[in-house]
Amino acid sequence: MTQAVLDSPAPLNPGEPALKPRRGAFGKLIRNRSALIGGTIVLIFVLMALLAPLLPLADPLKSNFLAIRKPPSELYWFGTDELGRDQVARLFFGAQTSLLAGIVSVMIALAIGIPFGLLAGWYGGWIDIVISRVTEALLACPFLILAIAFAAILGPSLTNAMIAIGLSAVPIFIRLVRGQVMSVKAEDFVEGARSVGARDLRIMCVHVLPNTLSPIVVQSTLFMAQAIILEASLSFLGLGQQPPAPSWGQMLNVAKNFMEQAPWMSIAPGIAIFVAVLGFNLLGDGLRDALDPKDG
Repeated sequence: MTQAVLDSPAPLNPGEPALKPRRGAFGKLIRNRSALIGGTIVLIFVLMALLAPLLPLADPLKSNFLAIRKPPSELYWFGTDELGRDQVARLFFGAQTSLLAGIVSVMIALAIGIPFGLLAGWYGGWIDIVISRVTEALLACPFLILAIAFAAILGPSLTNAMIAIGLSAVPIFIRLVRGQVMSVKAEDFVEGARSVGARDLRIMCVHVLPNTLSPIVVQSTLFMAQAIILEASLSFLGLGQQPPAPSWGQMLNVAKNFMEQAPWMSIAPGIAIFVAVLGFNLLGDGLRDALDPKDG
């Protein structure tokens, strides 16, 4: 009996089955119109990224000097850029860059932030003091400036940009996880696990961490929107995706030089960034409402 208790995380409400809150959260999510709109937008961009190599699109890297800066038409729906490359193709392949940057940077932030947040929240004392002071120092620096600093140190490339964005988000997740752990570790089921002799590592991984996942999922979704903006910003500054590989931020960087001659060059990537960020923010807000145990 004791082993069974240790092997399964305790539900947030011990009087109800563990699956019931999840079903209730899913029901609230699908009834949330903003969340559905956000989820649909996110799904569209995911499909764009996945289907880009399979669709009959023009080569996003191939120049066509007979079609330089062509306006939108039946042949080129969003026009062409300064090298005659199809804006639609570069928009679709640019979605791969943005989503990849968001996913990888979130994974980096979680891989570093969760363990340090667990340690600070569980043990307290000098461990918490050291981790918290370093976290506060990093949070005092503006998020974009911190990402630019990391990217400049690591060097200009998409890989380094993703690492820079992930490292910049680590303090956010450390603070979030620390606060959740400090709240959960005072619960009765944690004290029960301690009383039967469970070790700290087992309690943290099996009992505490699963009960902190809801805010982590919400924060991860919201941070995806920030990561897309940051990747576009770094690429715009020349610290992210390097040409000729397509990136929405890089497309805007080129388009700024042709605002009068070819304004359509900035419209497609600008709208793509805006809509993608809006989709992740709406989905994140919907998840926050659905996973809030205080909301019915």
